[in-house]
Amino acid sequence: MPEAPPADQQDLPADPAALPADPAALPADPAALPVDPAALPVDPAALAPADLDLRLVRYFTVVAERRHFGRAAAELLIAQPSLSRQIRHLEQQLGVRLFDRTPQGTRLTEAGEAFLPRARALLRSAAQAAAAAKAAAQPSRITIGYTPGLIITPAVRQLRRQHPDADVQSLHLEWNEPRTALLDHRVDAVVTRLPLVTDGLHVTILYDEPRLLLVPLDHRLAGKESVTLDDIADEPIPRMADPAWNAYWRIDPRPDGSPAPDGPYVNALEDKNELIASGQAVAIVPAGVYSGQVRPDLTTVPLHDVDPSHVILATRAGDRGRLVAAFRKSAQDCLTGPPGENRT
Repeated sequence: MPEAPPADQQDLPADPAALPADPAALPADPAALPVDPAALPVDPAALAPADLDLRLVRYFTVVAERRHFGRAAAELLIAQPSLSRQIRHLEQQLGVRLFDRTPQGTRLTEAGEAFLPRARALLRSAAQAAAAAKAAAQPSRITIGYTPGLIITPAVRQLRRQHPDADVQSLHLEWNEPRTALLDHRVDAVVTRLPLVTDGLHVTILYDEPRLLLVPLDHRLAGKESVTLDDIADEPIPRMADPAWNAYWRIDPRPDGSPAPDGPYVNALEDKNELIASGQAVAIVPAGVYSGQVRPDLTTVPLHDVDPSHVILATRAGDRGRLVAAFRKSAQDCLTGPPGENRT
């Protein structure tokens, strides 16, 4: 006859009704309970997610970024009192205060600081979910992004000819928007330049583009056939907030290990042009941005002994949509060189 298992391993009743009616009769050690505690009834309300209004979450992120209710209201195109009420409503939903008002503006509380990155992630997830649903319902639509100085028209025209049923849209992006625009599903493909953080992206190099030196007309190097990095060793070069951009477009550090001279911080192409025209700096720029588009008080000089920049096509990794694949082929067929050299 088989030996009986020890008492603590014998089958015990799994029905909660078999438990002692008197709680005092329950063993102190949960492991000795005759049922898994996870199988006991749980109040659904205790696990229910907060019912947040995404519109209010977006309002919160704008106020947090602007640190000022007035400026946030102007950006959102709503009245400031209405924005304040909406934020109070969100705070009531969460049960915490998100902002402190100070004489200098608006400051996030500790709760607000904790909520901000999660609010941004929530909005991004919502946008991605909506985009995925639209993509599934509208498989014949694609939006193609492009950054300053890049012309995608030949590839777009070919895609439209080959897929006349498709809704093909284009969208201009600032130099620092391609990655976010792809991950947020604002665009499905983007033609841009390196450097670019490529995690989660599929990148195809389309062609190389020379780098030039941008100077004011009265600069000592204006009119030269070409220049080298030695010629600009002491020339300040504007900086952006992106470290990868600074390293690449300022060539920092230089090949000999020396740092590139620091110029002022700028955020926009127009601000950089104004800075250079006023004689406060020079800049290393892609040829495509300044081919026939230079201000009358600026000029470019070929920059020798530096590698060219790379124009690329980027899409989301794993996106195997037929229109994305078709545009990749069109881009490789038609976008083979700087503007003026592409095939139509």
